[in-house]
Amino acid sequence: MSNSSRRLIRLFAFTLFLPLLATTSWAQERPTAAVRLSKTYGLDSFGQIEKIRFTFNAELPGAKLARSWEFEPKTDQVSYEGKDKDGKPVKVTYNRSRLASESDAVKNEIEPAFTNDEYWLFFPLHVSWDGSAKVIDEGAQKLPLGEGSAERIVVKYPSEGGYAPGDTWELYVDAEHQVKEMVYHGGAPGLQKRPKLLVATWAGYKKAGPLLISTDHSGTLDGKPFRLFFSDVAVKVTGSDDWFDAQ
Repeated sequence: MSNSSRRLIRLFAFTLFLPLLATTSWAQERPTAAVRLSKTYGLDSFGQIEKIRFTFNAELPGAKLARSWEFEPKTDQVSYEGKDKDGKPVKVTYNRSRLASESDAVKNEIEPAFTNDEYWLFFPLHVSWDGSAKVIDEGAQKLPLGEGSAERIVVKYPSEGGYAPGDTWELYVDAEHQVKEMVYHGGAPGLQKRPKLLVATWAGYKKAGPLLISTDHSGTLDGKPFRLFFSDVAVKVTGSDDWFDAQ
């Protein structure tokens, strides 16, 4: 694997380190279009989710990666299966609320990777969950990649505090309140592991229980082509012992 490919892989380690909270209290302060967006993806039903599993896959020039997760939102327990920074297989289970007692690998590599991956999976919900972010509805705007236009909802994180201050996400939302495309602007120039500009499609929509998931994203990452997609997505909901596969 080339050094440039390794650097591109590390770009997917950008995280926001904001809590994953299923609450609608902040949604009341959002523009109507942003609330509709979050509700379309399952905001009101997230409390039914007992477990969710998914594999995060990325295809970059000369390199590929895959990370498999099982997450219990109500207990904050995470199980990971993938590889460490040296390419060796790893399986580990930990609790996000007790990271201080975990190994450096969990704290500095695995947990940041999980935060990144669940943000890609759940970002339309984070639009309402993340109270520190400023959300603006800018109305109909030209799509950055495809033909036509969509409603642009801008999610701007504060310039100070957290792991990735100043990040801006532009979501292009269609009449069905689904994201069609996205532009990400990295906010803090000192964080070299994060991309400066990412433009991606949102496609491959599937339902996993009450959640709507975009499973396929492609576009450019700092000018280089990439594809990011989710596989083996499934949920367990309250009152059932069965996994409901995304379909």
